[in-house]
Formats: sequence, structure tokens, C-alpha cells
Amino acid sequence: MEEDLFSVSHDAPAPRTLSDRNHDHRAPLAVRMRPRRLEEIVGQHAALEPGSPLRRLVAADDSRTAPSSVILWGPPGTGKTTLAYVVAQSGDREFVEVSAVLAGVKDIRDVVDQARSRLRTIGKETVLFVDEVHRFSKSQQDALLPSVENRWVTLIAATTENPHFSVISPLLSRSIVLTLESLDRADLDTLIDRALTEDRGLGGAVTLADDAREALLRLGGGDARKILTSLEAAAAAALMKESKEIDAATLAQAVNRAALRYDRAGDQHYDVTSAFIKSMRGSDADAALHYLARMIEAGEDPRFIARRVVIAASEEVGMADPTALQVAVAAMQAVQLLGMPEGRIPLAQAVVHIATAPKSNASYRALDAAIADVRAGRGQGVPAHLRDAHYSGAKSLGHGVEYRYAHDFPHGVVAQQYPPDDLVGTDYYEPTGHGQEAQTARRVEALRRILRGG
Repeated sequence: MEEDLFSVSHDAPAPRTLSDRNHDHRAPLAVRMRPRRLEEIVGQHAALEPGSPLRRLVAADDSRTAPSSVILWGPPGTGKTTLAYVVAQSGDREFVEVSAVLAGVKDIRDVVDQARSRLRTIGKETVLFVDEVHRFSKSQQDALLPSVENRWVTLIAATTENPHFSVISPLLSRSIVLTLESLDRADLDTLIDRALTEDRGLGGAVTLADDAREALLRLGGGDARKILTSLEAAAAAALMKESKEIDAATLAQAVNRAALRYDRAGDQHYDVTSAFIKSMRGSDADAALHYLARMIEAGEDPRFIARRVVIAASEEVGMADPTALQVAVAAMQAVQLLGMPEGRIPLAQAVVHIATAPKSNASYRALDAAIADVRAGRGQGVPAHLRDAHYSGAKSLGHGVEYRYAHDFPHGVVAQQYPPDDLVGTDYYEPTGHGQEAQTARRVEALRRILRGG
């Protein structure tokens, strides 16, 4: 969750501005390093391209052409709060943050009333930033509608969950949804270098060894805030040991993570991934879960893991249990929807399903055999009766003539040639007797007898 800097509280003192926090040496490193201008933001090129909704909000030449509500959807640490703050800084707008975890309907109405009063008396606009908007109830989201409809505030809402499922339709229809991506390696390197060298950061007090940098990037998993928080802890640990260099051991000690041994760009990455796949193939659910845990703890991209699971569902299980692919695809979609750490739960379910399911790679082998024949030049022209007959003159060429419509025959199957002449009688698919494929094998045998007139 983004830092709760402006949560509404009736008995709390008035909060300081984000600008105050950025310049406070007691503030966390991630807060001190938060970009203050659009030019300082790294990544999110699509969201910040010329003419984009955020660019129009920052320009603020004519508020009538700028969106009154923007929903930022993306993983943690991708700069949702930062983007909202930069928008607020442009045009000297007031910035108010409300946490969906703590604020109620009355709190929202109080903020909106203050924003209306501010706009009416001194002409100052308000940017209302709602963190984790997906946690708002329907009534809380309903309370935002008048302020968006009447432009009493510029609403910027942030969510790590798909807003099309978690935000009510009336608010969604009045908003522009912008998808933020995890920062790439170059972006994160830039942030780390700034934090190490700039005065508002660590001011050159420590350096970062190459192995520690790799581990820091891996453990951060694309989350800039998490990376800066870990860097700050490691810097403190190094200085306590009177060392000016953060090495991998110091970082591991500071963040209490033993997974640093997993080298996502080296042999460990490939070895662990290979063992993960082979454990599912070998029906060892316990080993597969171990390697899954190692990848998760090392900060491996959960989308990479999910893709491997989907591949395994077809390659290793296939028609022996066709539901394995459904479970794997559902797990991949759930990871996209939930993010981490919750995404680990459907991943675990899919891994156990695949590991414990009966195994068959028959459909996979069948396609490879067919591809080999195609590459070898086998497969003559399409039989005339199967060719497209939906144009003038097609029948004069024999196209579609004597085609037999399968639904006109018992069981929807009729003797008829489907493959090219030189592939008649070729069997690519050789089903196993494992799991549900045993039933498929009997059906395939019966179908081939009918199709070939046997």
C-alpha cells in the first residue's frame, strides 16, 4: 500500500505536504527520493507520452480538456502516488490523499466540501488521491461521483487490482484507466544511482557492490519503493559495520532474505526453472512446490512462473486431464488480477494439480510430428470436396462437390477423406492409456474406423 500520508482522521493534526516529507531527512528514503517534477519520473513512457491524460492534467492549460478522473492501475511501487503528486504540483493544486482502508463516506464528503470551499473562495483546485480504491465499498465509491461529475476535485485513484472488476460502473465510465507497468532494469538502475549519490538520498555515504545490486534488483521485483527501502536498510547495516560498501552479505543480513543465492540471470535461474518443470512432469508435488517457493522468494517475475505452469499443463498433462490447462490459465489470469503475494495461492493450486494429474504428451508429440511432415514437404493439395465453394465458378472447378456434411449423418461422423492424398492413413495422434486419455483413445480408434470406411 502507498504510504498513508494524508489519511483522513478527525483527531489527527493537519498533515504535512508531500513536499515537506520529501525534504525531511527523517522521512524514509523512498519518500525523500520521490520525483518532484515530471522530468524526474523514470519509466511509464506510455502513460506520459505527449497528449496522454496525465500530460494534459500536468499542462492544465484548460481544465475543460483535461480528464476529471484518472484511475492508475499497476503493481506496487510503480509510481502511482508520485504521478498524483506531480499532477498536484503543476498549477499549484492542493494535494489530498485518502486511504481506502481508513476513510468512510463521511470522511470523503468532508474532503469534497473542503475542496469545493477552496475552489469557490480562492480558486485553488484540489487533486484528491485515493489509494487502493478497490477497497472502497459501493457506497464509498458512490460518494465520489458528484465531485467527479461537477469537477469539484480532480480524482486520481490507484489500484493494484483490475478496476473493471473492482470499481463501480458509474465511476469507471467517468474515468480514464491508465495501466502502469513494472519498471525495467534501466529504470531501476537509475533510481538506485540517484538514491546512492544525491544529497536528499544517501549522499555518497555508501557504494553498492555489483553482486549486491543484482540481488537488490531481484528482491525488489520491479517495486521501486521496496528496492529503496531495502537499500536504506542495507546502507544502515553497512555503516554500523563501519563499511562504505554494501555487499551481498550485508544486504542479505539487512533484509533477512536467504534467497540471494538464486541468480535470476545465471545458472541458478535455469537450473531451478528446469527442476521446477521436471518435478511437475515427474509427479512430485512436494519438490515442485519447493522450487516454486524458491522462485517466488527470489523475486522471480510471477508472470514468468505462470507461463511455465501453463506450458506444463499442456506439454506434460495434455489430454490425460484436460482440466489442467483450464486451472493453469485461470492461475495465470489470477496472478495478473491479484498481483503478489496473493498470486502465489492460485499458482500453488495449479502446480499441485499438474504434478498430481495423470501425464500425457501425446497431443504435443502429434503436432511436432505433423510439423516435421510439413517441413519435409509432405501434404499435397487440399482435397477438392473440402475446398471453399462460396464464390462464383467454384463448383465448375469441382470445389465442394460431393462434400458430405457430417451433421446429416448418425453421431455427426461420416466416412470422408480429410487429409491430402499423400497423408491418407497417417496417424499423428497416438493417445496414451493414462487418465481421461484412455477414453479418448477408444473414441479416436472408433472415429478412424468410420472416417476411413473400415
